[in-house]
Amino acid sequence: MIFYFSATGNSKYVAERIADALNDTAVSIEHGQVSYEIPENGILGFVMPTYTWEMPSICRAFLKNTEFKAAAGTYVFEVSTYGVMPGASGADAKHILQSKGIQVDALFGIQMPDTWTPIFDLSDKEKVAERNRAAEQEIGSMIPAIQQRRRGNFQKRRMPYAVRLVTDPVYQSLRLTRHFHVEDSCIGCGLCARKCPVSAIEMKKKKPSWVKKQCTMCLRCLHHCSVFAIQYGSTTKKHGQYRNPHVKV
Repeated sequence: MIFYFSATGNSKYVAERIADALNDTAVSIEHGQVSYEIPENGILGFVMPTYTWEMPSICRAFLKNTEFKAAAGTYVFEVSTYGVMPGASGADAKHILQSKGIQVDALFGIQMPDTWTPIFDLSDKEKVAERNRAAEQEIGSMIPAIQQRRRGNFQKRRMPYAVRLVTDPVYQSLRLTRHFHVEDSCIGCGLCARKCPVSAIEMKKKKPSWVKKQCTMCLRCLHHCSVFAIQYGSTTKKHGQYRNPHVKV
């Protein structure tokens, strides 16, 4: 069983590619249960994005709060999708799972278009497509390693778990929903509220209102807005939107 969290489709695509190759199932953590049983010699995989060099809060909560009953011979791996580097995301997942008595056999990383548009510009569609083509090759190289149940840390540009002492305060600040605003072009469709993975948005007077102090910082609301009315800070408007071209999120 392959678990994933995906705001724009990158991690979902990777998880589904792996699941197809293994004749297994990809499951979104947003629709998960509280307990899962993995059969003997089965597969337990996680595909998670990287935010400020660590796992998103929604992923950490899922790993901490879900019971995984892994039978003998279960092969456990984690894949970090990332834009610049995976940082401590893999080490973060390994740390949490080991605290639950689950030994992680392998860590992988796939570089994809960075969807953090407050900084990264996604307006050049050919450049984005080129990054996705390169990611396709990385996925193609990773899948045989998983099929062969290889063990080890195969992440490039990785960092130790201790780096979270520096990155987590930054992440907590960036998660503050006061950074968001909605433009007058909003049509009041409510898609952002329905799709927010942590229910941080409610519609008030036909406009989105952020009702929680923090969200998970996935920017799904921004990237899926049909009229691009949701912005984060002052630079996202010129940096564009993104959704993985291979999947429907």
